[in-house]
Amino acid sequence: MESPAPFDARSNIGAYQIGVLISFMLLGVTVTQAYVYYSRFPDDSWKLKSLVAFVCICEFAQAVCISHALYKFTVVDYRNTDLITGRLPKSLDTAVFFAGLIEECVQGFFAYRILRISKRLLIPVAILIFASVRLILSCVVFGITLRLGSLHSYYEHWSWLSLFLWSAGAGNDIFTTVVLLYLLCNHRAVGQKRTVALVDKLIIWSIETGLLTSATQILLLILFITKKATMIWLAVFVVSSRLYANSLLASLNSRETLRAMNGQEGSLQTVVLRSPIAFQPTNPRVDKIPQAHGFHSDVEQ
Repeated sequence: MESPAPFDARSNIGAYQIGVLISFMLLGVTVTQAYVYYSRFPDDSWKLKSLVAFVCICEFAQAVCISHALYKFTVVDYRNTDLITGRLPKSLDTAVFFAGLIEECVQGFFAYRILRISKRLLIPVAILIFASVRLILSCVVFGITLRLGSLHSYYEHWSWLSLFLWSAGAGNDIFTTVVLLYLLCNHRAVGQKRTVALVDKLIIWSIETGLLTSATQILLLILFITKKATMIWLAVFVVSSRLYANSLLASLNSRETLRAMNGQEGSLQTVVLRSPIAFQPTNPRVDKIPQAHGFHSDVEQ
């Protein structure tokens, strides 16, 4: 491998610092969404509440890791202009592990929702396998970087591992989004006018959140290939896991919007992947999407 390019503060420390700042902004959004979730949906199952709590804890842990790495880069080692070949902070290695945990939990949640809707095991299992591979690779990368110490050494021998990791992540995100859209479009085709409006809203939300996480993983992959000698790709990495956590919480909290659209005061129990549906209509004329077409209350009490 060629020697690292001359140090450029803007594409190294500058890029990473911007990434950390954006990451902390999104962490604030996560905290707000978590507060909204626990205050508005106290009747959700303890399993779902525990999942949200665990994801939030991992978010905070990763935030501590990336902020410690920023402190080390800008304060402790501020005279070191050779960050690529220099010793990598162990806290940054640990951030990779927490990112893998967050993404595994969120993908597992979405896979479970697909299972409850489609009643078919194959697709959710495939999603879980890809998510598990992603987590395992994150753990392997974590262990390798702890041993090697520098990004330069990692690039020389193990860069293919990161390519595989982010390729699997992007592929799984795209696959999950496509499956969700397929299921929703099927329900839209057989729904009545009132429920079609709800499903249309879900389709829009699914496209927005699914494309965002998928595009981020693809961008991370491209930057790792083309800008390996800089920290630009690392800036995107520290932001990516925030998008998964916010995708999960947005899907839970958007039940309030669907409740208003459906014109009912009852509790909305169901979460369908990246957007929830509640279907316990008080109006008997409202078509029963839940049981007839797979949308039902699947959050255990």
